[in-house]
Amino acid sequence: MELKGKKIAILVDDLYQDIELWYPVLRFREAGAEVVLAGAEPGKSYRSELGYPARCDVSYGSLSPREFDGVLIPGGYAPDHIRRHVRANQFVCEMDWERKLVAAISHGAWVLCSAGILRGRRVTSANAIKDDVIHAGAEFENSGVVVDGNLITVRGPEELSQFGREAIGVLASAAVLV
Repeated sequence: MELKGKKIAILVDDLYQDIELWYPVLRFREAGAEVVLAGAEPGKSYRSELGYPARCDVSYGSLSPREFDGVLIPGGYAPDHIRRHVRANQFVCEMDWERKLVAAISHGAWVLCSAGILRGRRVTSANAIKDDVIHAGAEFENSGVVVDGNLITVRGPEELSQFGREAIGVLASAAVLV
């Protein structure tokens, strides 16, 4: 299990894209990682675009980069809600500052824009938010998955299997937190 001892926060809010949340949750757990769902309110269930619930373990405000090896922002419309929370943006920024895994799928890059970590970085995203990503200072690449150091961005759900391999590779190569 290549991710044994690793802990990953996945940010969630209403209208998340189902497969962009659940595929990584299951893939990371399958690889041995502990996955924690974080939202504005701990214990609250957030509904996906199809109505499937995701129950939050912790609040954005309780997240500490010292306790996590990575953070993921799934797509859907949820990132537009997530980025309105200062503490969610701050956590993503702190994780990037520590050079820990920061990953965003599709519209999840909206949070990266609001966190202020895209200037000079190579990224991809859903084409619908391409202009937002460019205006945040990123170098946009029309690719399925883009890896720029600790930052992994994914265009959409079609590339989730490649994302899984890349994210596990980045996480597995980092030292285990004690």
